[in-house]
Amino acid sequence: MKFLRNLLAAILGCMIAFGIIVVIAMIFLSLVSNIEDTPNIKENSILELQIRRPVNDYVGTNTMDPFAGIFEDSQGLDDILQAIETAREDAKIEGISISNNFIMAGLAQTQAIRKALSKFRESGKFIYAYSDYFTQKDYYLASVADSIFLNPVGGMDFKGLSSEVLYFKDFQEKTGVKMEVIRHGKYKSAVEPFLSNEMSDANRTQIKELLGSLWNSMVTEISEKRNIPEENLNVIADTLGGRTPEYAVRSRLVDSIIYFDQYEEKLRNASGVNTGETLNYVQLDDYMGYSNTQIKTTGRDKVAVVFAQGEIIYGEGGPDVIGQGIINEAIIKAREDDAIKAIVLRVNSPGGSALVSDIIWREIELAKAKKPVVVSMGNVAASGGYYIAAGADKIFAEPTTVTGSIGVFGTIPNIEQLAENIGINAEQVGTNKNSIDYSLFEPMTDNFRKVVQEGIEETYTTFLQRVSQGRGISMAQADSLAQGRVWSGVDAKRLGLVDELGTLEDAIGEAAKLAELESYGIKKYPKYKSGFERFMEDLGGSSAKTRESIIEKEVGLEAYNIIKQIKIAMEQKGIQARMPFILNIK
Repeated sequence: MKFLRNLLAAILGCMIAFGIIVVIAMIFLSLVSNIEDTPNIKENSILELQIRRPVNDYVGTNTMDPFAGIFEDSQGLDDILQAIETAREDAKIEGISISNNFIMAGLAQTQAIRKALSKFRESGKFIYAYSDYFTQKDYYLASVADSIFLNPVGGMDFKGLSSEVLYFKDFQEKTGVKMEVIRHGKYKSAVEPFLSNEMSDANRTQIKELLGSLWNSMVTEISEKRNIPEENLNVIADTLGGRTPEYAVRSRLVDSIIYFDQYEEKLRNASGVNTGETLNYVQLDDYMGYSNTQIKTTGRDKVAVVFAQGEIIYGEGGPDVIGQGIINEAIIKAREDDAIKAIVLRVNSPGGSALVSDIIWREIELAKAKKPVVVSMGNVAASGGYYIAAGADKIFAEPTTVTGSIGVFGTIPNIEQLAENIGINAEQVGTNKNSIDYSLFEPMTDNFRKVVQEGIEETYTTFLQRVSQGRGISMAQADSLAQGRVWSGVDAKRLGLVDELGTLEDAIGEAAKLAELESYGIKKYPKYKSGFERFMEDLGGSSAKTRESIIEKEVGLEAYNIIKQIKIAMEQKGIQARMPFILNIK
């Protein structure tokens, strides 16, 4: 027995030692790779804009981390925009080739990239775009190009925007798992799928108007660059006038249908490379690393950019979740740093916990008392996402930002029927009248519902007060814009919920102006776990992201999205200031 123990200990020790050697080797190889992978930018180079991974506003890894980028499953919008700006001023970059398929970015993020490309084009350099198949979002991005090319046997999707909302009323009745809901606001339809099998008129109205506003913004920009009247673009969408390559050319959505080798010949002509010579492509991922080394320091004064992205949940938070821990720590650091003269809060969130939203709101108020605070809204800044933005000195949104949704609700799971069906009976014992407030196994009492409703109303009133105070409007005006209703950035500007339509760069410029800065640098917050730490977490397969990835692969994307929606609803704790529906625009 002693021999077996010693043998197992020796085997375990060898495994640990081997693991340490592997990790050290990977760090060494990564360091060498980082040195060798620094791109050698040749004359007449072309930046190849292929966005192969999901886009987050901010990744937040240390560029000196040897594991930075190796285990990342997303790309930072800030890094992409910086690369395009660097390429605009790089004499060795002749132009950009957009060869994107199925871009994994939100509409406002895509719009921000498009605006950066438009600015690049103003430098006199060329932008060409090619695809085997254009999705609507891909085409919207590509429409900024000088010329657009499509594979002769390819296709494109240009039909207008749509969205689908799942309803679970029958599912609850069949499974015996029910969501008890309490809400305020006639438009607060986040809980509607648990109360009905059909979309309400109020919800249908707001979704239709929201999609219409987002589509109009896209059509206006496409019309301007392609020189096609907006009414013609809508006719093309209604008749599917771009569904084949030939139709796409006739509709002037694309300039020509050619194969990729023919497209590369056009790139040679545009970049001054002789026929038959190899094109000098620079991959976006490589150039992002290069561009980050080209950022010029502009004095001691700084503008801090604090990125708040993801659902708002009580706790520390992380790259994909907003918690009061990391975000407030970042705001405090920016507030207390004398070199930082202004703060920009970049919000990309559908909301979540009303409590956490107010905790972050308070920290913004304290920061605003010392230095200017400007908000930049990304794809979505709704409900709790709008809550944390409402107090800023100035708010910027993209035309395609989804914002507003000023309303609150609560959802509480109940499995009384399921318990009865499978033979479970729960008995409760308590010391006082209200010591047993709620049980999963019993129907919700009228008294408990009354108490929760009271909390919902108080939270809604507080939310209105924050909006009223921050936007300088009366409570009645705030209430008229609230009721959980969502708006596009364009409509939010018209209604006074935001001050300006613009990019993150515009918001940074305004923050510097409010701080009376002529020259300044940018400092980004927060800093997340290193690539090595995430690698060690994922190595054991224990991270939530790893588990979710496995489930998605096993059941498929559609089924996974249904599971995820149910999971989110079941895990919500406390009163929620959250988007009224999961918006999957396609």
